[in-house]
Parts: sequence; C-alpha cells; structure tokens
Amino acid sequence: MLLAIDIGNTTLTSGVFSDGDLQATWRLSTDAQRTSTEYGIQVLSILKQNDISIPSIEHAVISSVVPPLTAPIQQLCREQLGCDPLVIEPGVRTGIRILTDNPKEVGADRIVNAAAAHQLHTGTKIIIDFGTATTIDVVSGDGDYVGGSIAPGIEVSMEALHSRAAKLPRIELKFPPSAVGKNTIHAMQSGLMFGYMGLIEGIVKRMLKELDSVSTQVIATGGLASIISVEADFIDVVENDLTLYGMHYIHTLNK
Repeated sequence: MLLAIDIGNTTLTSGVFSDGDLQATWRLSTDAQRTSTEYGIQVLSILKQNDISIPSIEHAVISSVVPPLTAPIQQLCREQLGCDPLVIEPGVRTGIRILTDNPKEVGADRIVNAAAAHQLHTGTKIIIDFGTATTIDVVSGDGDYVGGSIAPGIEVSMEALHSRAAKLPRIELKFPPSAVGKNTIHAMQSGLMFGYMGLIEGIVKRMLKELDSVSTQVIATGGLASIISVEADFIDVVENDLTLYGMHYIHTLNK
C-alpha cells in the first residue's frame, strides 16, 4: 500500500492506495508547530479506524507547500511507518514538462494536479484548485505545464472581510437564495460566492481566448469545488481527489 500526504497551507490531506485504488482519505488541520510524534499519533489512529495495518504501508509520497512541516512528516513516515517517503520536489520525475520562466518556483501541488489531469483527461486542460489560494493552471494536450494564475482563496477572502469589518460575521460558504441579499448573511454570501465565481470565470474565459486549442476541459478540485461547480457552468468536471491521484502517479514513475 501507498500512503500519500499532501501538506497544504490549511489542510493536510492524506490517502491510502492499494493496487492503484484509493482505499481511504482523511483531512487534518495544518499546524507547523506540531511534531512528527503528534501527527504520527493522529495518522496511526486514523489508519486503525480504517482497518489498515501499519505493516501494509510499504511506500509513502509527500507533496508539501509548507516547508517547516516537510521534515516532520518525513520523520513520521520513517519512524512510525518504516518507509522512506518520496518528496515531490525539483529533480523528481513528474511526466510533464514545466514551461515557465522558473520551473523550480512552481508549487508541488500545482505540478501534482497537472500530472494527474494529464493522465486522466485528454486535450488541453484548465485546472482550478480551490484551496487556501485558488490556483488556475493550464496543461497542454502534450503534457506541458504552461503556466497559470493565483488568487486568494474564498475562505481567505471571508476571513479578511470578517476581520476588517467589525459588524460582519463569519458565514457559511454556500450560495444564497438570490444575488440580491435580503439580510447581511445573504448579502455576504452573494458577494463572496457569486463574486468569487465571477472572478474565476473571468480568468478562465481570458485563458480560453489565449489558448490555441480546439477543445479545452475545465477541471475543478479542492475543498469547495463541489459547491462552486453547482452554479459554475464553465466547469466541466470535478475531481475531488485529483492531487492524491497525481501523487500516486508520480510515485509510480519514480519507484
């Protein structure tokens, strides 16, 4: 079995693969102050809850955008699981070419998503990842990572609004009954949800104009992908576990 651990700025997402099939997934909050032992206790408990024995975990792969946590999670894999993890970083085979000004500065999460999308879908792809930051990336039909866009995530936008405006509360991120809000909660949901969807759609439309492609698929992933896609008719498909599948594929290339 393979344990894939994606260390994001807000969430640490993990999944266990058996013969290429994703058997179990879980999410933990990202905390750079936690030690490998603390994370290890949580991971071992979750594996036990899913009836996955420690000896069955033979391999591990890590994708991280939080450098202070990379080493502790590596240590967790070595000490608690008995395997030396593959860390996705420059020099690791990914199956795609990175055609940016400085390939080394492209985040591991974006590269992993690009690799997965290229394996799962044909033609040109635009990948929207709704995370702490929302990234919108382009992968050609030949598997070239062309570049992309980075915007503040919708939860970051909500927290900024709440913290900077004394009378505005934290709200549930869901679409309101109408764009014209009849109360403060619905007005905030309208601005955040419809406004954010308009931001993403505007960038995607501009990218589509720039791309020399007969057909382009728009793929969404990340925590809010399923919610946003209900109203976003420009999204063709939602791949909730795209990052984990990309990590599995890259591990297979480097095994």
